[in-house]
Parts: sequence; structure tokens; C-alpha cells
Amino acid sequence: MKVMPMTWARATSSRIADELPKTADAVVIGGGVIGTSIAYHLAKKGFGRIALVERSYLACGSSGRCGAGVRQQWGTKLNCLLSIDSVKAFERMDEELGYSRSIEFKQGGYLLLAYTRREAEQFRENVRLQQELGIPVSLLTPSEAREIVPILNTDCVHLATFCPTDGHANPFHVTYAYATAGKRLGVKIHTFTEAYDIMTESGKVEGVKTNKGTISTDVVICAAGPYSGVVARMVGLDIPFYPERHQILVTEPVEPVLGPMVMSFSRRFYCQQTPHGSFIMGMGDPKEKPGFSVSSTWEFLVEMAEEITKVLPPVGQLSVVRQWAGLYDMTPDAHPILGSTPCAGLYLACGFSGHGFMLAPVTGKLISEIVCDEEPSIDIHGLDLGRFERGELVIEPSVV
Repeated sequence: MKVMPMTWARATSSRIADELPKTADAVVIGGGVIGTSIAYHLAKKGFGRIALVERSYLACGSSGRCGAGVRQQWGTKLNCLLSIDSVKAFERMDEELGYSRSIEFKQGGYLLLAYTRREAEQFRENVRLQQELGIPVSLLTPSEAREIVPILNTDCVHLATFCPTDGHANPFHVTYAYATAGKRLGVKIHTFTEAYDIMTESGKVEGVKTNKGTISTDVVICAAGPYSGVVARMVGLDIPFYPERHQILVTEPVEPVLGPMVMSFSRRFYCQQTPHGSFIMGMGDPKEKPGFSVSSTWEFLVEMAEEITKVLPPVGQLSVVRQWAGLYDMTPDAHPILGSTPCAGLYLACGFSGHGFMLAPVTGKLISEIVCDEEPSIDIHGLDLGRFERGELVIEPSVV
């Protein structure tokens, strides 16, 4: 993933903006990778007149601030199935979307490190599940892990897992690829257009009010990332969901020395080398409080540097170019909320808990199937909003 400057994102958004329509068959709120994927897949099904509204430029929020990793190594069946489908989509995305550039999907794999006995046992359980589902994952000894990443310090590593078909892509290119493909199919994209209210009548969606006018519609899909809770409250709906800041830094570029993404759940970090040559890395903070702040801190810089130089010592010789922060849209079970709501016509695609980018392709397909009253191609009953009221939560153990 080559980090694209903000001016590029603004320029591309300005080229694909349309005049706001009076009516639409569906309005997608959110111009990140989830929203553009949904709009494209709806248009692909011939759903009708589709409008997407984004309060700033495309990929301005979490999509443009993410680590852009794509993995299939999960601890729950649902997340494994979702990611398997998405990886297949990433592999053929340039061709399917007719993208003239490249989404820069690099399948260098993910190397996951277990630093505790409990984590090692969890990895063994995960691998059994993943292999049953056809994911080409292997359980490795520390020495085998170092064969894959020669600069890896294996001190304290109990074991590792590796999947060669995991990887990462460029989030700006993926978002723009979906947007341009959707445009060719008739999607109308409205950047710098903020939705501030959803009109309802007798518990049904009637339209969306924006700073540029009102769109009459009976279908609204919320793909607003960390602001999805705000959108849901427009119809009086409170969802179990909160935004959480996660910070990232990037180094100067160097010659390729790291093929896969290196990640630890117990030590809360991930690190990869982009095709451009820079190292991009992030770290979760268990003390982080819910909120919309995207400021970055010197404390993160220090903690991230100390941790990654223990794991990948040569990285300590590199200069940091910049750091930033993005927002995760968190749920209690670290699974997304997909599907309908008590407000007829309002659909949710949120709560990805930091994994929205990698699940965007399958999410667009599934939401389009649900909106079109089709049987979802993957059984996602456990991802509906009602699971929280029913108490049917399956906690995903493999998250940073």
C-alpha cells in the first residue's frame, strides 16, 4: 500500500461528484470502502437509482486511515467465511471492477505470533477451524517462523501460524475502484454532502436530509463507520456500538525485507512492509476510551517503537515519516452488524471493530442480497442487530 496524499483523494472525489437527485431507490450513507462496495453491488444487481452521500471526500475516514490488511486467520467460523469470500474478491478485483490502475493487492501472507501458552492453545484451535474451512494455514515452530521472516526475533514466541494468501491492498484505490465501477453502472456519488437526518413515517424510511437538499427514498443503508451510531439515532435507534481511536505510523522506504504482515494479539501490534518499501505499523491500547478523536500522541510513538524493535530489530534503524490515527467502529463481540433494523427500510453495515476494509467486498455483496430480498450467500444470522437483545454473542478472540 503506497500511502496516497490527501490532495489525490480530494481530486478523485471532485471528479466523481454528481448533482443531488430529488428521489432515489436507495441511499447509501458513507463514502468509505464499505459504502462504495455496497453501492456497486446494488447497482450490479440492477436495484435502480442509487445515491451515495459522503460528508467529505471518498475514503476520508476510517478507510483512508487503516492498516489495509486482509486476513483469513480468525477464531470464529463467521469471520473466517466472510474473509475467505473477500480474499477471492480482492484477487480478481482489478479485473472485475475494470480498474485502470491497481488496487495493489499483495499476498505476502500473515504471520501470527503466540507469546503465551493460552494464546498458543487458541492458535491451535483456530488452525483446526481454519483448515476445516479450506484456509491454507500452517502451524509453525519459532524457527520455522524465522525462515519466513529472517529479521524476526523469536525470543518468547511459543509458536506461530502462517497463511500465504493473506495480504494487504491500497485502501484509496479499492474505494475508488468500487466508486468508479458503481458510476459506470449508474450510481450517483455526492461528496461533501452530509446526511443530517433520516425522515420516517409510521416506522418506515421516507428520505434523507442533507446539507445540499433532501432525497426521497424508502431504503437507506448506513455505512458510516464510527459515525453509524449517530446515523442510527436519527431514527431513534440505539445500537451497542462505540468509536475507538487506533494509531498508526509509517517509516521511510527501504529495500524489501519483510514479506508477510507480522501480528501479535497478546502484544497488540501489527507491522508490514508496503510495496513502496515503507513499514506501516499499529498498536492497540487497552486504556483507550470511546470517542471520535483522531489526534496522534507521542506516547504511542514511543510504545510502538519500543515494541517493534524488540520483535523486528532492524526496523529500529529506520526514521518515522509520520503518524496518524483512525477510528474503529466497535461492537461487544468484535463482529459486524449487518442487515435490517426495527425501522423499515434502514439497513446497517457497521461495527467491524477494525476489520471493515478486509471485509468490504463480501459486505457489499451480502447487503445487496439482503436489500434485494434474496437469501444471503453466507448464513449471517449471527450478525443481525437482534443478537444483542437475544444474548447470542460469539466473541471473536483474534483481534488487535
